[in-house]
Amino acid sequence: MQEWNNETVVEIFPAIWDGFLVVLQVTLVAGIIAVLLGLLVAIGERSGPPWLKRVLSGFFQFIRNTPLLVQVLFVWTATSLYINPEWTAFAVGSAVLGVHYASYTSESYRAGIEAIPKGQWEAATALSLPTHRVWGAIILPQMLRRSTAAVANWVIAMFKEVPTLFAIGVLEMIAQAQKYQGQNYTGVVEGYTIAGILFLAASYPVAVAARRLENRLAKSHF
Repeated sequence: MQEWNNETVVEIFPAIWDGFLVVLQVTLVAGIIAVLLGLLVAIGERSGPPWLKRVLSGFFQFIRNTPLLVQVLFVWTATSLYINPEWTAFAVGSAVLGVHYASYTSESYRAGIEAIPKGQWEAATALSLPTHRVWGAIILPQMLRRSTAAVANWVIAMFKEVPTLFAIGVLEMIAQAQKYQGQNYTGVVEGYTIAGILFLAASYPVAVAARRLENRLAKSHF
């Protein structure tokens, strides 16, 4: 039975920290994809032609109803074998994670769009406003106020899913802990503990801020 070793903590911490920086980088890239793609999907499902709505609905229903790990492994394998074997695990993993969570952010955006009073859509139609002005000046500002907090919560959830990418070789914190353990036959408990503390230290303040933002926006809705 192995006991906690403070020397191991000191020795393993730099590798775990490097893994934490990788987690932040993946979250940034995947978060941008999730936020922007989710917005485009929500707009497409609302205003796109019927065929586009069916395609988007079917594709993202599939994404939401299959495990993230399966998607990561499938896309990584397909990319390596049939598309471009030189694409890095970081790039593929970030893209898969971003698309996966775009399926959820799009739902948050859609809820924000549907919460806009029907009369505003009718008024825009009566005034014959061009589509880009309707969305840019009327719909998006209100939708973003209603959806920002929910989307922020999805990004936090995505941040905590980054360790899934260790399955394809992304050296985030869990992968670094396992790498150290494989080389030294010790340190796995210390590594997992440090990783957990870093996840908590990073996600808890953001979660609190998101909750406060949600409460603030709820009070200011019109």
